[in-house]
Amino acid sequence: MSTTLIVVIVIVAVVVIALVVFAASRTRARKLDQNRLEAAEHRKQAETKARNAEQARLEAEEQAERARVQREEAEQLRSHADEIDPDSDG
Repeated sequence: MSTTLIVVIVIVAVVVIALVVFAASRTRARKLDQNRLEAAEHRKQAETKARNAEQARLEAEEQAERARVQREEAEQLRSHADEIDPDSDG
């Protein structure tokens, strides 16, 4: 084999390797960008779910407070009914 042919083969091999490395780095960069976008979307969805959960928690607390007040009112009415009912043992 001539020296020229060996040099050409080595140069072609180096160019091919450089192209493969370049393509791999571009693919990796695209994948990283895609992962960043996906992560941002997940964070946005998580933020929305957290806000919805907090709102639901506040609504549940308000409803529980209304239920407590209604139970107290019912108990007061029951107590008053027992006081004025002549047939009641209370």
